[in-house]
Amino acid sequence: MKVTFKVCFCCARSFKVKSSEPPQEIKTLFDNYSQNGRISEDEMLRFVIQVQGETHADSNYVKDMFNMLKHHGVFHPGGLHLEEFYRYLLSDFNSPLPLSGEVWQDMTQPLSHYFLYTGHNSYLTGNQLNSRSSTEPIVKALKRGVRVIELDLWPNSSGTEAEVRHGGTLTSTEDLQKCLNAVKENAFEVSDYPVVLTLEDHLNPDLQKKVAKMVSKTFGRTLFRCRGEYKKCFPSPEALKNKILISTKPPKEYLQTHISQGATTTESVNAEELIQDEDEKTVAVEYRDLISIHAGNRKGGLKNCLNGDPIRVMRLSMSEQWLETLAKTRGPDIVKFTQRNILRIFPKTTRFDSSNYDPLVGWIHGAQMVAFNMQSHGKFLWMMQGMFKANGGCGYVKKPDVLLSNGPGGGNFNPYSQDLQVKTTLKVKIYSGEGWNLDFSQDHFDRYSPPDFYARVGIAGIPLDTISYRTETDTDEWFPVWNEEFEFPLRVPELALLCITVKDHDKNSQNDFAGQTCLPLSEIRPGIRAVRLHDRLGDVFKHARLLVRFVFEPRVLKN
Repeated sequence: MKVTFKVCFCCARSFKVKSSEPPQEIKTLFDNYSQNGRISEDEMLRFVIQVQGETHADSNYVKDMFNMLKHHGVFHPGGLHLEEFYRYLLSDFNSPLPLSGEVWQDMTQPLSHYFLYTGHNSYLTGNQLNSRSSTEPIVKALKRGVRVIELDLWPNSSGTEAEVRHGGTLTSTEDLQKCLNAVKENAFEVSDYPVVLTLEDHLNPDLQKKVAKMVSKTFGRTLFRCRGEYKKCFPSPEALKNKILISTKPPKEYLQTHISQGATTTESVNAEELIQDEDEKTVAVEYRDLISIHAGNRKGGLKNCLNGDPIRVMRLSMSEQWLETLAKTRGPDIVKFTQRNILRIFPKTTRFDSSNYDPLVGWIHGAQMVAFNMQSHGKFLWMMQGMFKANGGCGYVKKPDVLLSNGPGGGNFNPYSQDLQVKTTLKVKIYSGEGWNLDFSQDHFDRYSPPDFYARVGIAGIPLDTISYRTETDTDEWFPVWNEEFEFPLRVPELALLCITVKDHDKNSQNDFAGQTCLPLSEIRPGIRAVRLHDRLGDVFKHARLLVRFVFEPRVLKN
């Protein structure tokens, strides 16, 4: 097939474009498992067990698969021809992640044993300085599976009502009741597991009483009210199904001003404690009774903030900068703190554009609430979205055992240790890709020629596991073929994400984005899989996808 690109009114360039066809390795596999040019149900079962590693499969499993393929027109009586086999490999039935979308992890452990899909300034539609406040991003976040929503509460201009806005900026305001309604109406549309509403309030006791009445009336019986038995241990996600929890955190606008005027990290933590002390003395009783996850109040600054309270579990908030500073010398202490208590990380104040930070810095230390600006995009948000594809997309991912128990020597996990041993090696072979010609216009990537695609493949995890590679560029092809394999030795695969980005190479300008995906290693099924690509915001493309083979040596069992 020829494709023509018009250069000017009198000139044009023509390219011979090949169609999508199985790579040679796929043809060889087909020959090995087929008879008389077709793969029967029995032969397909052998392929699924031996190549795809689905040892649980039986004849009924393959019958169901063939029935699905019949329904979608990828089947002929008597078995699959080569092209049909190839279409099956590239189909949605052959995803690298489990098809069932079921919650498979143990959900009966304390809340502190899980990572929570967490938003930051959830009401903002854009940047942190002058964007619009709205219920729309709250609804979008909940429909994506986010489980922690943040609202900033301030007095209105007359001081008679509470409103939602980002204080000290030019962002617009939003009605608090509308925000509460948005949470109530969308909280459990995607997941039955609890929603945590963090209220960063700057209110006097009278307004706190009004807010308490409004929250109680809006949420009714879905509002979880903490009882005495949960002081020493948080309840489990399973026990909190279809419940909304209220959490408080200290105001940070004052702290941010304090920091900007030259306060040290230790002074900043002390300033936070002073504010918390004042808040606890002046908070309205009605408002306090709503709170089921209490913000911490640890004295002693940075040195002692991780000691914890043996009598009561708590939540501690710190900025990404504080975490990075603390992690340099006290990584295992952070891990120990998060075994009982909840640690929330929020973006540094200079991220005016609502950009995000590397979430792995928090996760590898056990931080449960790594708060992100969901209205943004970029590789760190893709990692966040990838992490919470795990466990059926319910918004809760159980922390691996390495973060929940002491090591062989009695100490806590240190993600920066140079002594960690390789547990498994992941081999990733990128065969080919297709679908861009259906998702994009002919001249989207290059005005005068077909695109020049390459893929970047990497691991995001603990520092020793983090590495990336790129394929060669397949020039002037809508259906690139790479046939390149990469190996990733992994020391803590339970905390690793596989990140793939495809771009169009341009010699004279910035390379064009052509799709991305991030996959939690704990969920990846071995074998040859169809990896669907997503746009910058994380929405899946209708057609663009890669054919990839995954091999774990040795195989790692799920946590």
